[in-house]
Amino acid sequence: MITVIKQDPQGAEMLRYQGKVIERSPTRVVIQAAWSNPPKDLGYTRFEAGDSFTEYYYSDRWFNIFDILGSDNQRKGWYCNIAQPAVIFDDRIEQVDLFLDVWVNPRGKPLLLDEDEFAAATTLSEEQRTGAHAGLQTLLQLLASRSEAFSPLGL
Repeated sequence: MITVIKQDPQGAEMLRYQGKVIERSPTRVVIQAAWSNPPKDLGYTRFEAGDSFTEYYYSDRWFNIFDILGSDNQRKGWYCNIAQPAVIFDDRIEQVDLFLDVWVNPRGKPLLLDEDEFAAATTLSEEQRTGAHAGLQTLLQLLASRSEAFSPLGL
């Protein structure tokens, strides 16, 4: 098991949970986690008990990707957090969230989220803003090419 610690842009802990490591490389960790919070309706999808998250964390990329299956084993979509590169330890993953998110529906259509929150954030450094923009572009390129975590979409 490994602990995931989501932090705000100043490094304060916002969320902590555990998952099982299913793959590890020098710059990436993939974990399996289950939704254990009360149901959450986001409008474009709903997270609920029984949902399975395959989560991709990178130490050299400004995002993470959550591939989400419902309890019926049907893909709900991908939730992507624009974030600083993850700091990966043997027992935990720490990652600073940078407000921007992207939802990708099961057909591969992206929805950019929280642009207003990102634009209004006065606490982000210039490095964080630059990294967030670069991370968003890289993420959208992976989606367009149906690469890596998005390969189930096919070409």
